[in-house]
Amino acid sequence: MSEENRMLLEPCCTLDISGVEQDRLVKMFKAIGNPTRFEIMKFLVTHPTCITGDIVDYLPIAQATVSQHLKVLREAGWIEGTLQGPATSYCLHEENIGWFKNKVGDIF
Repeated sequence: MSEENRMLLEPCCTLDISGVEQDRLVKMFKAIGNPTRFEIMKFLVTHPTCITGDIVDYLPIAQATVSQHLKVLREAGWIEGTLQGPATSYCLHEENIGWFKNKVGDIF
């Protein structure tokens, strides 16, 4: 069998994921699939430990809308928040992002 034919028969990826792990991965993909949430993630990469008001100042959307997007990102595991007085300071959740990168790498 030629190298080219063998490459055609070998799968490029595996979908060896199911159950809770698959649900977690899908939830994470859905969360960052929204353009506004993706912009928030980009902002947090360069502005760790910022508060909601910092994101509101950066994005042209209302504070309530930013809060809702932060909730989705937090529930999906992308970010974590720490109370600092009356405000919550947000940052990327490094452990969960590492898990996501490993799972995507395993699949593709």
